[in-house]
Amino acid sequence: MIFVLLLLVLFLFSMGLTYGLRRYALAKNIIDVPNARSSHTVPTPRGGGVAIVVSFLAVLPILAFFNLLIWSVAWALLLSGGAVAVLGFLDDHGHIAARWRLLGHFTASAWALFCLGGLPPVIFFGFELKLVWAGHVLAVFYLVWMLNLYNFMDGIDGIASVEAICACLGACLLYWVGGFKELIALPLVLAVAVAGFLYWNFPPARIFMGDAGSGFLGITLGGLSLQAAWVSSNLLWVWLILLGVFIVDATFTLIRRLLRGDKVYEAHRSHAYQFASRQFGRHLPVTLAVVAINLFWLLPMAAAVVLLEVDGMLALIVAYVPLVLLALRFHAGRLEKA
Repeated sequence: MIFVLLLLVLFLFSMGLTYGLRRYALAKNIIDVPNARSSHTVPTPRGGGVAIVVSFLAVLPILAFFNLLIWSVAWALLLSGGAVAVLGFLDDHGHIAARWRLLGHFTASAWALFCLGGLPPVIFFGFELKLVWAGHVLAVFYLVWMLNLYNFMDGIDGIASVEAICACLGACLLYWVGGFKELIALPLVLAVAVAGFLYWNFPPARIFMGDAGSGFLGITLGGLSLQAAWVSSNLLWVWLILLGVFIVDATFTLIRRLLRGDKVYEAHRSHAYQFASRQFGRHLPVTLAVVAINLFWLLPMAAAVVLLEVDGMLALIVAYVPLVLLALRFHAGRLEKA
């Protein structure tokens, strides 16, 4: 009962703080003004994702105090997520050179991995792989990619919020039915914190998440996947499946742009979801489509790993094939017409 009350307070706090941040952004003229690289047409305040950051991080010590979370995981998420959010906040208010942002991202990711204990053994087509130091390096790059791809995918109203909520609640459901109830608290708290922000971000958005929120969500979701992998290797595959929409679109787009020789650090509108939103003329159908894909395709595929003991890598490949086809259908990474 106390935990339910905590979630209710968290939701209201996140929603109220987002409202306050919107007022602040309007007063300080922290506005995303549409340009040739934008997916929106109306000037909109940004930086509302700070509400997610503050709400979630404030609860971590409480969870640890009541033994719902071990302190090493709390410190991993507090400092790595907080550092990435601060970098994003500063970038939202001015500009930080890409090399310094990237250095901060790698430092935060390395800290998270250190506190989490590194990369656990991974089950790959039935074989246990202990990658040791190579695995730890790979895991750092994984966290850096997760936080950056989440930033790339936060480009239309509500999409980053619903992706996080669907992934977190899907993981909670599978933790419950799969006998991993000790892992439920963190993703549930994160989903509620994001839901409070989504009240203001749902299409048509009244405030944008900003780099502080999107980068924070990316590294936090990556951290949750590694935390779960220490309990069961299959749960890493579960998280990779649940986050498939963002992983496939961002990775497919990046690879295509790299092969073409584009400057990948420059803003663009060539993700599949961006092409789709322009085709439909609105953000809402695309955001709702992401929810549908998560609920009716990716969640069942992840459930097969937990409940039917389907090989995680095999399930991921099957789950990703339609997503790759959708990326092709909506021209992910294609050169934009002038």
